[in-house]
Amino acid sequence: MPKPEVSASYQELSEDVERVSENPTEEREGEMEVNEDSNSVILPDGELGTTTPSLRFSKTCLKNVFSVILLFIYLLLMAVAVFLVYQTISDFREKLKHPVMSVTYKEVSLYDAPGIAFYPGKARLLSCKHHYYDHIPPLINPGQPGDIECTTQRINYTDPFTNQTMKYALIVQGPRDVKKRELVFLQFHLNETDQDFSAIDYLLFSSFQEFVSSPEKAKFMKDCESSYSSWKFSGGFRTWVKMSLVKTKEEDGSETVEFKQETSVVNYIDQRTKPRSDQLFFVVFEWKDPFIQTVQDIITANPWNMIALLCGIFLALFKAADFAKLSVKWMIKIRRRHLKRTRQVTNHIS
Repeated sequence: MPKPEVSASYQELSEDVERVSENPTEEREGEMEVNEDSNSVILPDGELGTTTPSLRFSKTCLKNVFSVILLFIYLLLMAVAVFLVYQTISDFREKLKHPVMSVTYKEVSLYDAPGIAFYPGKARLLSCKHHYYDHIPPLINPGQPGDIECTTQRINYTDPFTNQTMKYALIVQGPRDVKKRELVFLQFHLNETDQDFSAIDYLLFSSFQEFVSSPEKAKFMKDCESSYSSWKFSGGFRTWVKMSLVKTKEEDGSETVEFKQETSVVNYIDQRTKPRSDQLFFVVFEWKDPFIQTVQDIITANPWNMIALLCGIFLALFKAADFAKLSVKWMIKIRRRHLKRTRQVTNHIS
């Protein structure tokens, strides 16, 4: 009995070997199918996705290009901010070097009475009166001595430019009340002259009271003649002088005073019966307006504005630098992720 069982198993084994040797290709195809199934299990559908690799690459490229454009924009903004800092500092230094002239006007009802210094030479003062509201009454006995109702003083001093010639000056107190349009009307008479043209010099200074209270009046007048300009009025005319006061503040804090004048001249019609060879001089002094003009140099550069502007610019610089740094990090991260996906796809293909 045992012998028939051994012979039967041997017969089955030989039949199997013959079947395998007759169909070897079918076995290989089965093994390849098993391998493909195993590979499909290694790379899940979530890694490959439903999009193609070329579409994924184009999206990543667009993101990188957009990041580079943003980076260049913020670099450009940083360059503009640096230029603004330089320009702001340059403008501030320029304004410090070149201050701007500022003009202000102060209204007054009464001026400090100015001093009027006349240098009549051989001429003689005939009359001096104060009138109001631009009204001058008709002349009575022109060429004859009249009333002198003005405050006057006479002084002799040496010429400040030559220090040799003695000069004679007649100092008259000028008008004060600008609201009532106060004026001073003076009449001079020159008997004879050997000159071709006849004129009287005069000089304006800021305060008649300062002259009166000065202990050294000669020195005071020499200083005034050195500091102020002198003018002339001619004989045979009525010269109307309208004054305005200009004060200038210097950098050291001192203040200088200057007079501006508007002059109108009217011919005098001599109605005296007998022809004469003498000359009559008429002059009127009046304030032009109730405004004292003050001129001073001011620096328009404000350091606090510049500091605030610089703080804003530097803050923008720091923000732009921080954004640029984050943009670079984001680009590097995207690049690494793209390389990682590329390696995974390459490994899958291999």
